[in-house]
Amino acid sequence: MIPTLSRFEETKINVLSGITVALALVPEAIAFAMVAHVSPLTGLYAAFILVLITSIWGGRPGMVSGASGATAVVMTALVVSHGVEYLFAAVVLMGLLQILFAVAKLSKFVRLIPHPVMLGFINGLAIVIFLAQLDHFKIKTPQGVEQWMPDSALLIMLGLVALAMLVIYLTPRVTRAIPATLSGVLVVTALVVIFKIPTVTVGDIASLSGSLPSFHLPEVPWTWHTLAIIFPYSLIMAANALVETLLTLNLIDEMTDTRGKPNKESLAQGISNVACGFFGAMGGCAMLGESIINVSNGAIRRLSGITTAIFLISFILFASKLIEQIPVAALVGVMFVVVEKTFEWSSLRFFGKLPVADIFIGILVAGITVFVDITVAVAAGVVVAALVFAWEHAKEIRVKIALDAQGNKIYELEGTLFFASVAQFNALFTPREDPETVIVEFRKARIVDHSAIEAIDALAARYERNGKKLYLRHLSVDCRDLLDKARDLVEFNVAEDPHYRVADDKIN
Repeated sequence: MIPTLSRFEETKINVLSGITVALALVPEAIAFAMVAHVSPLTGLYAAFILVLITSIWGGRPGMVSGASGATAVVMTALVVSHGVEYLFAAVVLMGLLQILFAVAKLSKFVRLIPHPVMLGFINGLAIVIFLAQLDHFKIKTPQGVEQWMPDSALLIMLGLVALAMLVIYLTPRVTRAIPATLSGVLVVTALVVIFKIPTVTVGDIASLSGSLPSFHLPEVPWTWHTLAIIFPYSLIMAANALVETLLTLNLIDEMTDTRGKPNKESLAQGISNVACGFFGAMGGCAMLGESIINVSNGAIRRLSGITTAIFLISFILFASKLIEQIPVAALVGVMFVVVEKTFEWSSLRFFGKLPVADIFIGILVAGITVFVDITVAVAAGVVVAALVFAWEHAKEIRVKIALDAQGNKIYELEGTLFFASVAQFNALFTPREDPETVIVEFRKARIVDHSAIEAIDALAARYERNGKKLYLRHLSVDCRDLLDKARDLVEFNVAEDPHYRVADDKIN
């Protein structure tokens, strides 16, 4: 449960956490801008626009949005092949697709994602965040080849990262008046400035000085050909962004024991991305790492995100020289703590205790998240989970066999008959050994699809070949209408027969 705080304490926590998140967003936005082959300010403007709009109108207070890797990796090919103006047009279309998604109220279906898929996504994204930080320990040679820093620089970097993490972990034991992550950044920055420690700073990566973002209509031909170029990129970016956003929203819901509004959040994401495209920004989505920083600090109000946006634009307009002095090591330390808090370490204890299928799904989703794509990972996890469910559910079809007073054999089915359980259904019957009259009772069974209908027809044919009489009881009207060979074998009873729909193309 979230502890009850006074209004002043709550305001202080949200403002200070907003400042911390703004500091953490700076190198992330710059890094993702470089991934997408656009200017650093393009990434910073995206972080400002996204976090401002989603914090004011979004469906999950406390969640932080900005330029993200989920969309940046898709943008690269478009920028390289067609230029940045096509990227801005694609971001506008991406936002419009997200708005349509929200208007159709499709966001709620993310709650159907199985827990093993959620665990795999979280662990995979934690690994992605960790691996992204390793780039800060590398330098480029004059030939443009990346390699690890020299030993002395690497040791300094590692020492400062460790110090930042140590301060972050120890601060809550000393005081809760200031967010632990902010204290870690301040301590390391002060140490580097006072003792003039040689290390990479934010200013070494890029200059943050700039002006307010201005309206900019993408300079592309407004033709069907342009739409054909940008639509595939927009669709993938929209899907990636919504998956990461909605799964992050679910995680924040669990952390805060509250419930966000996924459709409202999707709408805000769409509006903010449309704004990004028209103001020369690269677009993005919810940021898992920064959202966890914010919520872990106790900042679950809209004020935290608004504060983040205000300080981000202030950094660009007024304080770029000060922010540029922050060591990258301090921010890497913050992100390493985020990784540690994000990764579900408890999932490692489940090996040998959970079903093998659940463990496999979690590892599969994590692996695809790291090496391929977030949307592909979640889709693959859901498909595998559905297949596992179908396989397990197929085993649940059972039969009770009895003889009535006339010597007729009665098969009383229990369970669901569908494509996965057809083979087991067929194995339940023994036409050659059965008496002249056989009754199959479907009162406790449910027919789901056309494969089940075909199985019933095939069963009727088996008994017919053996010269036996087969009767089918308590099938729904749909089943009787869809049956071919076995239609005349159904005993029809309006009062007792069930009423449900069978998934079949024959029914309009």
